[in-house]
Amino acid sequence: MTKRFLRLVLYVLLLSACASTVKSVHRTVPLSATARWVLLPVANYAETPQAGERVEALLETVLHGEGVANLDRYPPLKEDDTHLIMSERQRYEESLGWARGQHYDYAVTGSVEEWRYKSGLDGDPAVGLTIRVVQPGNGRVLWSASGTRTGGGAGNVSGTALELLGILLDDLSLMR
Repeated sequence: MTKRFLRLVLYVLLLSACASTVKSVHRTVPLSATARWVLLPVANYAETPQAGERVEALLETVLHGEGVANLDRYPPLKEDDTHLIMSERQRYEESLGWARGQHYDYAVTGSVEEWRYKSGLDGDPAVGLTIRVVQPGNGRVLWSASGTRTGGGAGNVSGTALELLGILLDDLSLMR
């Protein structure tokens, strides 16, 4: 083997060592990309404030990129005392009930389990996400994926989350 080839192999190994991904996917049937989709709130179980809202914004872009053309968003909650004490489960149930009443075919939701830098801002970005597609009419989960991703030291959390969403949604089987 030539030195050039060995350097190339070493370079690829170093790059792959900078980021690691673990994922698990459950799917039932292919979903229609042309159906009526709605993006529901993403629960935030991470210590970082508003991580759920950040994932929602990224998820909307990635879903459009995957071919979901008709995607609406759940109306934002009013900033009042009720909103502040509402649990993530209550938010999910309320938004799913709203989607059911609007007769959406599919609702996308999920949760953020991790959104941080390991060992402070100088550490590697780490993200853990779960994304689900449910039928609002009966709450049945049609597709779900969970994954974690750790990026390299030069990366950021939102970029790592975007990469993870792309990896997870790559397994979403859509009929066009």
